[in-house]
Amino acid sequence: MTMQPRTLFVAVALAAAAFTGALATPAHAGTLEVNIAFKGASQRAVWTQVIDAFKKTHPGTDVKVSFVDEEAYKVQLPNWLTTAPPDIVNWHNGERMAFYAKRGLFEDLSGDWQKNGWDTMYASTKESSTYNGKQYAAPTVYYSWGMFYRKDLFQKVGIANEPKTWNEFLDDCKKLKAAGITPIAVGGRDAWTLAGWFDYLDLRLNGNKFHQQLMAGEVPYTDPRVKKVYTTWKQLIDAGYFIDNSLSYDLDAAQPFLFQGKAAMMLMGTFITGGFSPAVKQQMGYFQFPIIDSNVPTAEDGPVESLHIPAKAKNKADAHAFLAFAETPEVGAQLAKGLGSLSANSKSPEPEDAISKIGFQILANTKGGIAQFYDRDMTKEMADEGMKGMQQFMADPTKIDSVLAQLEDARKRIYKK
Repeated sequence: MTMQPRTLFVAVALAAAAFTGALATPAHAGTLEVNIAFKGASQRAVWTQVIDAFKKTHPGTDVKVSFVDEEAYKVQLPNWLTTAPPDIVNWHNGERMAFYAKRGLFEDLSGDWQKNGWDTMYASTKESSTYNGKQYAAPTVYYSWGMFYRKDLFQKVGIANEPKTWNEFLDDCKKLKAAGITPIAVGGRDAWTLAGWFDYLDLRLNGNKFHQQLMAGEVPYTDPRVKKVYTTWKQLIDAGYFIDNSLSYDLDAAQPFLFQGKAAMMLMGTFITGGFSPAVKQQMGYFQFPIIDSNVPTAEDGPVESLHIPAKAKNKADAHAFLAFAETPEVGAQLAKGLGSLSANSKSPEPEDAISKIGFQILANTKGGIAQFYDRDMTKEMADEGMKGMQQFMADPTKIDSVLAQLEDARKRIYKK
């Protein structure tokens, strides 16, 4: 899943002032080795700015940074961590973090969380930063998922307010369908776009705790709670609320349905706003995925990027000092701007873009936890099986039981390893 979103700029110098006490004296003079995955010049530039600002506050520390293309980075990271690790790496929260934490390759950062006040600033991402009761990640940025919609189409059919509940959402879909407007666009050829629907239906029906147990292979796919996700999803398909032949379209091909007013809504991450023309942006709104069961704590998808200290790092003193510097609200905002995302720090200044601002508020105020997205919350092998099953389900919604039986067979096979 390749995704990017939005943000705002604040000078890194402010962060140095904010943490004068913690940063005035270098923790340990030496060489700090940092490996950074990046995509594009702007991402490389913002990391360079942050590292340069850190060097000014730690004049005795020499920082050696290696920038590696994101796809190559994914391949090289396991080897670095086991053989010759740098002192800082950037990576992802959730299962992708836990994979290395459970193998003893990431440093326990629980003390940093307590000392630096991260429990407050990063409350919404603490759960995804935790493995076996300890924190192994320092969150930097994330992005929101929610429902994009055409304000003009809502007005056209007499929908006055954004739906807050599932019943309101279904009523709005019914009005749109009756007016000849397809309620929902989805590009099912990209299986991860379907995974977004599974995530949100499961989070709203069963909550994040159950969702994470399912992602970890601890719950059978034949469990009635999993089937309820699919039967709820099937109601939308049976009512004709998704575009026809959705499996024929990838995300790029499905977005024009929204842009051209042929479909009213799309569940997607805020990263797509970069492709909005001025005319489309003017008509586009964004709302939180509707609440289905008010008794279930509200959780969201918010894939988190993070910093980590390899367990075998040589200069851990300066590595911890760098994390304290990088995790301030001001640096969080600057990283968000350069990385095309939202700051994971709830104390960062809000972005100026209207949709980004809504996404920032949704994530910063989430009480039910933040999931990392389907294929980041579980092993790749099971994620691939699960998304293939979703495509089979979309092709023939009557085959829920056979799809779930197939996924259960895969779960037993994969999690036996």
